[in-house]
Formats: sequence, structure tokens, C-alpha cells
Amino acid sequence: MRRGLDALLPGRRIRYVRIYRDDLILGGATPKSFRGKVSGSTFGRVRRRAKHLLFSLSSDGESRKAGKSSSGKSGPSSFLMRAQVRMTGRFAVAAKRSEAADFRHPGIDFRLDNGQTLFYDDVRRLGGFDLFAPADWEKLASTLGPEPLGRGFAADGLARILSPLRAPVKNVLLDQRKIAGIGNIYACEALHRARIDPRRHACSLEPEEMRRLHRAIRDILRAALEGAGTTLRDFRSVSGSYGSFQNRLRVYQRAGDRCPSCAEATVSRVVQAGRSSFFCPGCQR
Repeated sequence: MRRGLDALLPGRRIRYVRIYRDDLILGGATPKSFRGKVSGSTFGRVRRRAKHLLFSLSSDGESRKAGKSSSGKSGPSSFLMRAQVRMTGRFAVAAKRSEAADFRHPGIDFRLDNGQTLFYDDVRRLGGFDLFAPADWEKLASTLGPEPLGRGFAADGLARILSPLRAPVKNVLLDQRKIAGIGNIYACEALHRARIDPRRHACSLEPEEMRRLHRAIRDILRAALEGAGTTLRDFRSVSGSYGSFQNRLRVYQRAGDRCPSCAEATVSRVVQAGRSSFFCPGCQR
């Protein structure tokens, strides 16, 4: 989603904003103040931190070149718009809503200076938008864990996170304060690939298991990005296409199926902290 938006938005000016659902505006902003701040601003880079999309916006019409700068730092007149899409939020860029694939639950429209519109659609309205000064965002971001695809995320770093904790390892992987950006699907798949039962205490993992889990997390996330995500029901890319990683899922939502790894046990499902965990009791002892 970030990649698709970043290819289309930098340098585009927002002519006006239409808000269909006031409850999509979060934080201290009101729909009126949100429209007033965002209208007339220009998109810079689109970034991501954990499960947050971050739109760099400039109120002084910075050029496309400035918006595409690799430093990732905002100028003095810049601010950030954060979007949390959660379960059912989607974006599309098109001339008309009817051209966006199955966009029938309007949330917010951002009319652009090239005649197109950035549409946000959210059937369950679980997502939302808020605005940050760069320094305020950095304070919030400092409370999040390391990015699992970041250069500094090594196996020994994962061990330092997990080793002191008696919580189930699956729950720790989903805790954004510990590790940022891993969702339920990918936690299940990584634990299966690493042959670790999701109910194990995090502190019980041996060094070799830590290394297997570290490698599995990174491999699964890279493969999911290459596959443009996982579409089980709602997810679409910005272009409207489906993700393809659902075709490579080995345990998620496959309870009762024969495990594709050991071909002996059947995939089981348990509930952990309100989320479904899928695993093979044969492979993941």
C-alpha cells in the first residue's frame, strides 16, 4: 500500500478534502480543522512505521523534487498525516470513485491538482486519520519496537526482546511496542516456518530457535511484500489488484487441513489474546 501511494502522490497538491465519516478524524483535530490544515498542502514522501502510513505534507507547495528527497526529514513548514487502515481501510487514486475497484463505503476524498482523487474507503470504519508535527510524531514513534526488516534487526536483538518475557511468543510478536509491523497472518506463518509452537513462553526459546524465528520473520515479510500482500477478503492494492501471498499460506485459516510441511498432522486453531493462532502440532512441538 505504501509503495503504491508513494509512486503516485509526491508533488501532488490537495485542492480540497471531503469527509464522509467524521469518526475517521482522530486525535485532537475536528473535521473542520482537518480540512483546513490539509487542503492546499502538497504531498511529499509516503512512509511507514509499524502499521502506520505517514503522508508528508507541506503547506508551502514544496516541489516534487523536495517531496522525493531521500532524507525522509520534513521541512519547517511541513507536517505529517497519519493513516491507520486497520482491517478494512483501502486507498485508490482515480478520476472517479466508480473507477476504483469495489469502493462502495466512502470515508474521505482528497481531490488532487491533476484531476484525480485519493479515495479512502473503509467498510467497517476501524481506521482513521490524524495530524502530527514531526517532533510529536517522533515521540510517539519512539514507543514502538524495531522494524523487523530494518538493517539493525538481528537475531541477537530478537533474543534480547524475547528472553525476559514469559508471555506466549505469538503474543509478543504482535505487540507493536516490542516489534513493529508484524500482523497476525505473518506471525502464524513465521512461527510455523520456524517450527515453534505459538503458545511457548517467549523466554523458553533456545538460541537456535531464536535464529530460526528471526530468519522466518524476515523471509515471510519479504515474500509477502513481493506478493503485494495477502487478500483474504477486503485488501486491495492502490491499483485495485489483489495480493497473492494468500496462495502461499501454509497454516493461516487452514485448520483441519493436512500440514504441508510434515504431511502427517492436521493444522490446529487456538485463540490467543482474542486472535486466532494456526499451527501444526506435529511440526511446532
